[in-house]
Amino acid sequence: MHDTQPVRELAEGLTDKLYGDKGYLSKALEADLLDKGVSLITTVRKNMKAKAISLWDRAMLSRRYIIQTINDQLKNISYIEHSRFRSMNGFMLNYSRDWSLIV
Repeated sequence: MHDTQPVRELAEGLTDKLYGDKGYLSKALEADLLDKGVSLITTVRKNMKAKAISLWDRAMLSRRYIIQTINDQLKNISYIEHSRFRSMNGFMLNYSRDWSLIV
């Protein structure tokens, strides 16, 4: 699933700003969120024109990466595995591997 697909649903009820990485760059997504009253703030790719963002938004984008790193470390410490199955075969392979560890 593309990163931008669940954002519209997750942004329901939010107001003000939503911070994301380069995976969330989409003019359609940005327009849809703006209609709901949410500004999507992202960094730009190397081949794109730089866009002016406030110092506050720049600081919040940098904090986003820190939060993402801490969440990843907590997942690893807690042995929480997040698997995104792209097919039924991938699901069954992971399921059978986990089941063999239990038995």
